[in-house]
Amino acid sequence: MKSLIRSIVLIFIITNITQLSAQDLSARDIVEKSNNLFVGKSSISTMTMTVKRPEWSRTFTMQSWSLGNDYYIIYITAPARDRGQVFMKRKNDMWNWMPSINRMIKIPPSMMMQSWMGSDFTNDDVVRANSIVEDYTHKFLGEEEIEGLDCYKVELIPLPEAPVVWGKIIMWIAKEKYFQLRTEYYDDYMELINIAKGSEIEIMDRKEIPTLLSISPLDKPNNITELKINFQDFDIAAITESFFSQQNMKRIRPRNN
Repeated sequence: MKSLIRSIVLIFIITNITQLSAQDLSARDIVEKSNNLFVGKSSISTMTMTVKRPEWSRTFTMQSWSLGNDYYIIYITAPARDRGQVFMKRKNDMWNWMPSINRMIKIPPSMMMQSWMGSDFTNDDVVRANSIVEDYTHKFLGEEEIEGLDCYKVELIPLPEAPVVWGKIIMWIAKEKYFQLRTEYYDDYMELINIAKGSEIEIMDRKEIPTLLSISPLDKPNNITELKINFQDFDIAAITESFFSQQNMKRIRPRNN
């Protein structure tokens, strides 16, 4: 009998420690875990982006390299007319190498809200991956179920001096998994502008992540851009900060996975 009581007490203690551990995570902690999920310390990936419009659609393939949230290179592999074009992020700066005209362009702040490669993503979306952690306050709004998964619902409001374009962001982040299943982007007037959704959960290099990200603007309901991750490896020691240079943008080539 005493042994049974001790077992029940032990189970109770372990259960409560687990619950307390989850409760100790702040809204910011959860957003940061979600933000870090896709890159790890470093990563390399191949992706397909499809831009869909009522009259046409266009597909790009690309390879990317990342180091944390501050360094990123994207090499366009198709279509032929865009092949070899390279984009690089270093912290908050962004460059575009265009081999067809032998020109390196630094993307100015005035162009950050322009469409990236004709898609529903903006240049700002490419550059500011770490901004959702550093430039916003974070608040729990509750819990909701998305696609059969229990999610934290978190509100992000920009800090007064933060150089961001959104007036508010709301995220639905899967419990325990920490991937984003839905994100809503609002302007300064609190009007909903874009909705992003994550789906097609797969295991990439031992990580379970959504491999399909779709984004659609509310003012153009028939427009959508889908980004499919075909392959991704994490924590690659060979990727260092020196890899992300303008010189390397000109000579980098995609690798076969």
